[in-house]
Amino acid sequence: MPLLEIADDGFRLDARPFRIVSGALHYFRVHPEQWADRLHKARLLGLNTVETYVPWNLHAPHRGEFRLDGGLDLPRFLDTAAAEGLHVLLRPGPYICAEWEGGGLPSWLLAEEGIVLRSSDPRFLREADAYFGSLLPPLRPYLGSNGGPILALQVENEYGAHGDDTAYLAELAAMLRRHGVDVPLFTCDQPADLVRGSLDGVLPTASFGSRVAAGLAALRELRPRGPLMCTEFWIGWFDRWGGVHTRRDPADAAADLDRLLAAGASVNIYMFHGGTNFGFTNGANDKGTYRPTVTSYDYDALLDEAGDPTPKYAAFREVIARHTAVPAEPLPPASPKAAFGPVELSPTAGLLEQADALGTPVTADRPLTMEELGHPFGFVLHETELPTPGPAVLHVERVRDRAQVFVDGQPVGVLERENHEHTLAFTVPRPGARLAVLVENQGRVNYGSGLHDRKGLLGRTTVNGTPPTAWRSRALPLDRPDAFPHGFADPARHPVGPAFHHGVLTVDEPADTFLHLDGWTKGVAWINGFALGRYWSRGPQRSLYVPGPALRPGPNEITVLELHATATRRVHLRDTPDLGPTEE
Repeated sequence: MPLLEIADDGFRLDARPFRIVSGALHYFRVHPEQWADRLHKARLLGLNTVETYVPWNLHAPHRGEFRLDGGLDLPRFLDTAAAEGLHVLLRPGPYICAEWEGGGLPSWLLAEEGIVLRSSDPRFLREADAYFGSLLPPLRPYLGSNGGPILALQVENEYGAHGDDTAYLAELAAMLRRHGVDVPLFTCDQPADLVRGSLDGVLPTASFGSRVAAGLAALRELRPRGPLMCTEFWIGWFDRWGGVHTRRDPADAAADLDRLLAAGASVNIYMFHGGTNFGFTNGANDKGTYRPTVTSYDYDALLDEAGDPTPKYAAFREVIARHTAVPAEPLPPASPKAAFGPVELSPTAGLLEQADALGTPVTADRPLTMEELGHPFGFVLHETELPTPGPAVLHVERVRDRAQVFVDGQPVGVLERENHEHTLAFTVPRPGARLAVLVENQGRVNYGSGLHDRKGLLGRTTVNGTPPTAWRSRALPLDRPDAFPHGFADPARHPVGPAFHHGVLTVDEPADTFLHLDGWTKGVAWINGFALGRYWSRGPQRSLYVPGPALRPGPNEITVLELHATATRRVHLRDTPDLGPTEE
């Protein structure tokens, strides 16, 4: 594939005028066996390019580790895009936002006290350089300069909304060049932040979802000549727990796309296909109140979470056809969906009772953070002894993010960051009673000033005004459900605290389906070891997407970690999702 050029009159490819008509598709939010399907539908829409972020924290969840396998096989994704005849815009960060855990920055960076993320802090720059050194060499054959599909790379992401350290941006651009990137570089900022986020010698682009003329005018004011591009043309939005499912009228979004293309601009539709925040990968926002993002990243995109064309897909295809050639092929049909019915689950292990099988405690004079324990996602368990029986008040300076409190294995309450809760009263039944605090990382903040979002019990933690000085902090890695403990002596009993529940779904022919957990409260679900993500009865999301490739003919293992007592033992596999109400 030829090299992209930035000329005074626009983009050129192979010395001919070229308009980028792109859609966002994050490989890490889609099962790898479905990449080809989604990319094919991108081409049928009339796109000539797809865009993806690269999540540093998923490729390097621990310091010194770097993965390019399975669902993180970025070279395979690039090969698949090229086979479909699509170019690629690559946005490797190091910061990506994306409503993704920590904005894509690895949690282990925060183990270093005082480090300043997204800055010229030498400690941050050193790790970013090492990250690029692992990521970019395998991608060099995929650069347009080497005949590959990658047209251009983005420097950072919407930095103008965060800071004004131009030296930091310049060093990131220099890193990319040192690691062999010789295709064009670009930045992306909201119109009001373009000046702060731009860099000499790097193409500025904008992000907006409406007010097209104003957005393009801001770009033209900054750069009187050259291509105009909206790198994030927002056509929907993400959802948060406790909110509603966000929708945008297809005709309204399509009209703004028409205005954008009629102005001669290039575009990246955000999102063409949103996908799913599988496992523990959702991000969060905190503008005074913490708001975690839901598991589904449907985004009201052109393809829904299961990859099926929506009415917005048809509306956008009609608009695109007015401005460029669209393949003369019929719209792709929806993929088969299956309703496999109810599955009975049995409790197989209490989380607190089996903590020793899940992780090794580390003793300290205070609760250690997840970052200090080297634990990126999920849960951490803090334990201490209470010497004096009677009334007690637990006070935690900063709960990050949701703390379930137990005394001798019995639940006594919950403290939630979202509700600004710090204090819990309970009764200590005996001398030496065990206090256990199970803390869930509900997603690190991915945008704004709260990015340094360490997890656990932070600051001063006291009981009756006195800080316990002998804590056992234990990371609880849940990335290998095949290693989860089993062993309730009486599987018929109902556990009183967090517990794993297990069942078997028998399938003749695998197909996409949706796991509904009616009557369950809060937790995480897996199928055949594939982490579907979090569920929570507060909604709006009421079902979890199960990709067909995660199933297999015959028996399929369903594992649910329910954090609270539940009266039900049944889950349902239905052929339709429930993402919640669209109006409050």
